[in-house]
Amino acid sequence: MAYPALKRDEKLAYNGEPQKMLKLTYMGNTVGSLSQAQKDIIIGTILGDGYLRIVKGRKNAFLEINHAFREKCYVDWKYNHLKDIVKSGPKARKGNGQRIAYRFYTRQLSDLTILLQEFYDNKKKIIPSWLKLTPLVLAVWFMDDGHKSYKTYYLNSQQFSIESQQLLVRLLTRIEIESTLNKDKEYFRIRIKQSSAQRFRALIEEFIIPEMKYKLGDNPVETHLVNTKV
Repeated sequence: MAYPALKRDEKLAYNGEPQKMLKLTYMGNTVGSLSQAQKDIIIGTILGDGYLRIVKGRKNAFLEINHAFREKCYVDWKYNHLKDIVKSGPKARKGNGQRIAYRFYTRQLSDLTILLQEFYDNKKKIIPSWLKLTPLVLAVWFMDDGHKSYKTYYLNSQQFSIESQQLLVRLLTRIEIESTLNKDKEYFRIRIKQSSAQRFRALIEEFIIPEMKYKLGDNPVETHLVNTKV
């Protein structure tokens, strides 16, 4: 199922100050029960750390958004733009060891069921051929699972099969971003070629919230933390 792409004259803008919740303004279409901006945020989250599932005995899927507590501002940002499909706000929860998670769940929606059918096969994430990598989808994916190393950017796509990652590489090419698969221990991830690093950043930068800009590599003190999973 194809969804309309972000058009050039449809803008996403942020207002406010660092450390405060930023307001997202989107002059776009509504698709089903979700706005296009919400759908882009959800798809970017699926490409990253989010999970869709259906509770046994229920009809429709819900989305779980779960990050380390140190990314509270980012979770709050997601909640702020999805709150009309969420029953209750994010909550902290102690996980394994010293990890403290910060998470929330959406309501069960037929639109999410469609996305589950498109992005999962036998409970494993896959990439549908219709996927359009809009700037907002890319930005959320990067904030979830990306980082800068040396002179370019990486997307930690290890959760996907080689076939799905190869499709993602082709989809990036469609938006004039050249990339390749880079072996990381026993798995592969996506590496943006240095020749496309500037374009990649230009596409996503205006959508990266202040608290996550360290992933762009602007702060050399914090750059070494981007690969750390808490």
